Amino acid sequence: MNFIVAALGVLGVASSGPLIAGTLGATSVTALAIAFWRNAIAAVVMASPVLIREPRQFRKITRKEFTWSAVAAVALAFHFACFITALQLTSVAAATALVCLQSAWIAVFQLLRGTKHRWPVLVGLGIALGGVAAITGFDMGTSPKALLGDILALAGGALAGLYTLAGGKARQSMGIGTYTTLCYGLCAAIVAVLALTGGQPLVGFDAGGWLGIVAITVCAQLVGHTAFNHLLATMSPLLVSMIILLEIPGAALLAAVFLHETLPAGTYAGLALILVGLAVVVAGQRRGKDDVDGKIAELGAD
Repeated sequence: MNFIVAALGVLGVASSGPLIAGTLGATSVTALAIAFWRNAIAAVVMASPVLIREPRQFRKITRKEFTWSAVAAVALAFHFACFITALQLTSVAAATALVCLQSAWIAVFQLLRGTKHRWPVLVGLGIALGGVAAITGFDMGTSPKALLGDILALAGGALAGLYTLAGGKARQSMGIGTYTTLCYGLCAAIVAVLALTGGQPLVGFDAGGWLGIVAITVCAQLVGHTAFNHLLATMSPLLVSMIILLEIPGAALLAAVFLHETLPAGTYAGLALILVGLAVVVAGQRRGKDDVDGKIAELGAD
């Protein structure tokens, strides 16, 4: 069952970048409008079954659960702001690869908290860093705008790592419907404030724009993010991030086919280095945990 959920999640998140880039390029929809509506709609959809079957679940949310959900929501809101804006400045493939560095960021956050990683993790971080240097180096030489997009995507990856870690804490005791409703709802509220502050409209788009928002919400949010939030109940945040790595080649392929996006050979080499490096990071942590107790489902968990 987890395999099916993971496959749907990968397909959902891989379509996110191409769908967002296509919608932003062909319609009047703004970046923050996409972030707002995908979270607001998803919150309503995820709340409905809980309100019908177990409405008391929302009254049972503890202070700890609310705190972790709020941290996840803040991180998710700024992640979307960075990532969606990056897609307007740099290529879909580069933005997706850089934002997928969340598993490397998780390893870095763990290092800062005193976790001692095995040497393969450090090697993997080095390989991934080489991929980042390759991508940003090529963009630096071709377009300052693309370089800014790369930096925003990197920030989006760090925020995604924080979102994943906080979500893992919340999901230890919260149901998927309760958690996603709270997290997506809070995220939508935060993005709405950002949009109003930045003067980005949330309504008034043409039919094509609304169609794009619905497609992004269904594919990326309801299918992609919700699938991985479900997996967080049985897998560690780091292992879930490993599965999400398949978003990198998936998004690049979809962008090439549907958006006719072509990149320099050096950028493709950077994408490959990031993918390999991140795989080494997570595989190294998996082996380290297996040596202790053999519980693959708990790899990287605190």
